[in-house]
Amino acid sequence: MDLTRATPPLLKHLNERTVLEAIRAGAPISRAEISRRVGISKPTVSLALRSLEDARLVREASRGPDGPSYGAVFFEPVPDAAFVLGLDLGSRFLRGAVADLAGQIRARQDVELRGADADGAIAAIVALHASLIEGAPLPLERIDGVVLGIPGVVEATTQTLRLTTPYIAGLEARAFGAELSERLGVTVTLDNDINLAAVGERWAGVARGVDDFAFLSIGTGTGVGLVLDGELHRGSHGAAGEIDWALAGIADAVDPSAQGIEELAGELSWDGGGPATSPPYDARDIFTAARRGNELAKTIVDRVANRIAAHIAPIAAVADPALVVLGGGIGMNGDLLLEPVRALLREWLPYPPRIEISSLGESAVLMGAVATGLQSALDNVFVNRSSALRA
Repeated sequence: MDLTRATPPLLKHLNERTVLEAIRAGAPISRAEISRRVGISKPTVSLALRSLEDARLVREASRGPDGPSYGAVFFEPVPDAAFVLGLDLGSRFLRGAVADLAGQIRARQDVELRGADADGAIAAIVALHASLIEGAPLPLERIDGVVLGIPGVVEATTQTLRLTTPYIAGLEARAFGAELSERLGVTVTLDNDINLAAVGERWAGVARGVDDFAFLSIGTGTGVGLVLDGELHRGSHGAAGEIDWALAGIADAVDPSAQGIEELAGELSWDGGGPATSPPYDARDIFTAARRGNELAKTIVDRVANRIAAHIAPIAAVADPALVVLGGGIGMNGDLLLEPVRALLREWLPYPPRIEISSLGESAVLMGAVATGLQSALDNVFVNRSSALRA
């Protein structure tokens, strides 16, 4: 009996949530189009829209998708209902952006980090948080939360950082999110940076509309973000995507990262394309020399392409993704890497995935952080506003 009485409010809640998601994804959007996309009758959509308007979560749009509405009614989210802050903590830069509930970026800043440890990173994050809010400007009480992309495994049960990058000392085994939450006075969610890059590509990049794909980042290190059936796959420990573990025993021989390229250049006696030089070798110089026709540089790049393909092959064999997106400072060299990688995978695999370069570039992690924050903000704002109306 209790379940019977609970069903209508639950269905109403689900319908409202579904309609809100459709508006966020397709605004400005008409009542008829919402009904078509989500498979809910027009009268039910109308009831949901009335509740969402009363809760000040959606409003009538002044323009349709192709210009003035001319009498037709279209709907859009109320952008100022909440704001989210996305952050990307890398080895050299801290990137930040504030977005409203419609997904529009209100402020964006990058801060250079060189030699910063965990304490220095916290100080930089606190300062950037204040600067972004001031620059937008935004009411503090409407900041729903902060999502931070970080290089390392965020353990699913403890939210503790493990296997973090050596370039930011002091992160290992640290409850970094709890420390930041206390300093910022708002909920901080941590996630692996490559996982967020995959989310970003599906939200606003080359993977839009693709339910099964992998984001392979090659830069100072390598990592994979894996999306299956439209959902990010983190694994039972939060460590899904640590691709080098799948190549245990041969990882050094197939490492396409900056460190692997430096070691390969040393083995092949790279001389910088001119007067003899000594390590450390810069991967950017090698790719530049390859573009200029240096034969040894081209050989190194061909080896790197082979190593990238060797990283993709086990992903393709196990998960069978439709797409693999290459990102990171090295992976973005599509003019030199795409065709060799594609050719190798066609040779090795019966069902090679499509290979593309990230369309978001260095913003992929940041956009994934914003997208993740927006999803949480929609949930929170929807529940809070709906509860207030029922009170």
